[in-house]
Amino acid sequence: MPTRVHEFAWPDRVVVGTIGLPGARTFYLQVRAGKQIVSIALEKQQSALLADKIDEILDQLITVEGNPFSVPTSTPVELVDNDQLEAVQEQFRTGAMSLGWDPTTAQVVIEAHPITDVDADDNDAAQDEDGADEPEMLLVRMPVGTARAFAKRTREIVGAGRPACPLCGYPIDADGHICTFPEV
Repeated sequence: MPTRVHEFAWPDRVVVGTIGLPGARTFYLQVRAGKQIVSIALEKQQSALLADKIDEILDQLITVEGNPFSVPTSTPVELVDNDQLEAVQEQFRTGAMSLGWDPTTAQVVIEAHPITDVDADDNDAAQDEDGADEPEMLLVRMPVGTARAFAKRTREIVGAGRPACPLCGYPIDADGHICTFPEV
């Protein structure tokens, strides 16, 4: 069965955002081009790692002699996007992700695949008429400035969660925190 690819070559918007309160947030990678919007759920750690790795790729490209890709060292102000997520309809929950660089278009490339259930009983399940069991993936290509802005916003979103306990490092919930730091 062919994979349904949600492809965005030059998206109008690509952001990570959340729904819910700190401690119970769901993270989404949302991409829009024109009227096409795709939102995929991902883990906080996936979001943070994605931002770090995008910056790592861009920082490495800056060191290329002559920097033929005009990679910005910081986030271009005109690309800062602090708006909320648009209407979220979760396409899938992200499992495997890959990140790359396309030198022909000077774009960062993100591929996201859904979590797969290897349970044999599920593999025998009949496909829904609307193609709900059809394999799918998200493929996003972002120019370097957009990628830099994406990474900055993503780090801010990840960092906006619950504060860490100064003693044990675990998150402090809104309803309190009993530190489990061992006594010395």
